[in-house]
Amino acid sequence: MVGMAGILLTVGTRKGLFVGRRRGGAWEWDESPYFNAQAVYSIAIDTRHGTPRLLVGGDSAHWGPSVFHSDDLGRTWTEPAQAPVKFPKDTGASLERVWQLHPSAAEPDVVYAGTEPAALYRSEDRGESFTLVRPLWEHPTRGRWVPGGGGEGLHTVLTDERDPRTVTVAVSTAGVFRTEDGGASWFPSNSGVSAVFLPDPNPEFGQCVHKIARDAVVPDRLYLQNHWGVYRSDDAGAHWTDIGEGLPSTFGFAVTAHPHRGDTAYVFPINADADRVPAGRRCRVFRTADAGKTWEPLAAGLPDGDHYGTVLRDAMCTDGADPAGVYFGNRNGELYASADDGDSWQQLASHLPDVLCVRAAVVD
Repeated sequence: MVGMAGILLTVGTRKGLFVGRRRGGAWEWDESPYFNAQAVYSIAIDTRHGTPRLLVGGDSAHWGPSVFHSDDLGRTWTEPAQAPVKFPKDTGASLERVWQLHPSAAEPDVVYAGTEPAALYRSEDRGESFTLVRPLWEHPTRGRWVPGGGGEGLHTVLTDERDPRTVTVAVSTAGVFRTEDGGASWFPSNSGVSAVFLPDPNPEFGQCVHKIARDAVVPDRLYLQNHWGVYRSDDAGAHWTDIGEGLPSTFGFAVTAHPHRGDTAYVFPINADADRVPAGRRCRVFRTADAGKTWEPLAAGLPDGDHYGTVLRDAMCTDGADPAGVYFGNRNGELYASADDGDSWQQLASHLPDVLCVRAAVVD
């Protein structure tokens, strides 16, 4: 249970970061957005130490992208004197944005960053400085990676609390790659995932994976939302099985897992890649409680008329409460929350800028 603790909710938008806190049933919001006029593409709430640290990947149209951190729940922010994430000169690349910030589940001071151009960075000082993981950047398949509609971004990082050497990443549109030796070598991990837009729909790599989430109880069980297709792996991503039957559409961007309950995950179906609105123009989250065998729509408290708010890949999340909080924001600037595992919803905000990412956590 949340008990005397509260919930911290962070919302990254096209024009800044909004921070809310809940104790009991009431939400309170900071007066104004942080990083005004910056697009916030990535957020992490690092609760591994006594004092939570917030990490934000901001993108200023004037100053460019950077990573900021706060150790007082967002009241003040620090940007390192040296650019925390940058491409070495010999790569010939420059940083477009930071798509993902992920505190390692296995190493207390390690934070990973996923970027565009698609690259993985590793920090050993809780996100204050990062080093390029060169073996993935220099992977022999890289010359054949093709940017997706939103660019070539490494947008998902999963670490394994059982083994710090095991890391899984996803790239649009290169697919899933894994390492089992701490990043010294990487191999594609897309068996069973379709690429319907390619002449060979079952390539070794080149899939447009949109997001991956890890099951709360079975760590080798992963859920994947693809550019057409929802999949499950029971062997840490080595093989994937289609679990999209029962959904109104298998196109979408977001997938997240329940923080405590096994076999339970959430998706937000979109009509189609050429019609990017909620499936059937209905604002509905779909939940599976049996690892994808069946799906149920969750709509109590959500708009019941025609709806056009697309939910992006990092704009849906859960917190660590029990029952779990589930949250999503959309490109209409609406923010919704459930405090009962998704059974019922309330609207927390409207008329925000485009919501790009949402993160929540239980904090003291």
